[in-house]
Amino acid sequence: MAAVDFALSPEDEAFRDELRSWLDEHLPPFLECETEAVGDSGTDEGAKLSSQSSQRRRAAWQRELNTGRWAAIHWPVEYGGRAATAMQRIIASEVMAEYRTPGMFNTNGIWQIGPMIITWGTDEQKDRWLPSILDAHEHWCQGFSEPDAGNDLANLRTTAVRDGDHYVVNGQKIWISTAHLAKWGLFLLRTDPTAIERGAKHEGITAFIIDMETPGIECRPIRDMAGEEMFNEVYFTDARIPVDCRLGGEGEGWMVAMGTLGFERVGIAGQISILGADLRAMVEAARSVNPGALADPVVADRLARAWTEIELARLLSLRALSRIIKGERPWPEVQFAKLQWSALAQELAELAVDLLGPAGVLARGGPDAVDRGKWTRLYSFQRYSTIGGGSTEVQKNIIADRAIKLPGQARLS
Repeated sequence: MAAVDFALSPEDEAFRDELRSWLDEHLPPFLECETEAVGDSGTDEGAKLSSQSSQRRRAAWQRELNTGRWAAIHWPVEYGGRAATAMQRIIASEVMAEYRTPGMFNTNGIWQIGPMIITWGTDEQKDRWLPSILDAHEHWCQGFSEPDAGNDLANLRTTAVRDGDHYVVNGQKIWISTAHLAKWGLFLLRTDPTAIERGAKHEGITAFIIDMETPGIECRPIRDMAGEEMFNEVYFTDARIPVDCRLGGEGEGWMVAMGTLGFERVGIAGQISILGADLRAMVEAARSVNPGALADPVVADRLARAWTEIELARLLSLRALSRIIKGERPWPEVQFAKLQWSALAQELAELAVDLLGPAGVLARGGPDAVDRGKWTRLYSFQRYSTIGGGSTEVQKNIIADRAIKLPGQARLS
């Protein structure tokens, strides 16, 4: 097994120190201005990720980051980024989690869609779309999943049929985050309806940048168990999409999608960094509202186990990152890290509510809700991590089949 070097290079240390210095200067004034702007009247509304006030706050923070070229660090310098390495992306995630910075407005656009436009787009497309992603002028979404194409993305059936200078789109997408808020979206569509029947379902898929205000497109928000409306069903009925909105060539959509998923792999380590910051934050909250819980030996054991598991997950994700940096396939570390993240996200959500005691059941909207009801919301919302980014069952099947090589009957169905 190849050795893993966890030491930071001088360049990486300089990158980390520069980001911390920038945050020390820019984050406190931003948070102070935001607190004054929201005031007491924004307590309930501002706690909702789908609320207008939350989205305005995220847009303002992304623009602030962009003033220092910290919004899209992995983009090339000529497009407003810093050409950050994979390791520097992890460093940025860890530092942002350490500082508890606000979320960004165009997460999908910054981390996945923008790089795909840079890789596959024409010069005209780059000039047309990249600025609005970077400066948070317009919101973006990503539309891959369908009712019959969730874990098996290549089974997608929403069609785009060429008609002169347009494609006519019909079908349905589901679980599309923030589609109802977005002006633009990157979608995968079936331009060869015969491919599945021919046994070549990875062929005949094409990527499109779609104006979500196009006639024939309907977004229906799905209310989740945390009370949010961030996911959507998206219906296409004879929607006409201009040919110049195609990203890459016809039939090249699968390669576009795999590039997008490649950017997601590095992001798992960032998610684990957030879990570590959450653990520290919930302990601080418990010291304020339920300090007796921290003296409970059972709780202390749970905290120690959680910290250990997060650290092990972090090291595992760094091992996967080492493979990526060396040009190797990060297998099976990414799949294991995804499973660990899913389990830890739910474990921490449950631990937070237990740590806070009676205050742990106070939801957003009330004056006594801890951290504006964040921990109560996460208790429900983190159930999504079982399926988000690839379901637990499918990940286990992949590991059983390809890594452990168990007999077929031993895999999960």
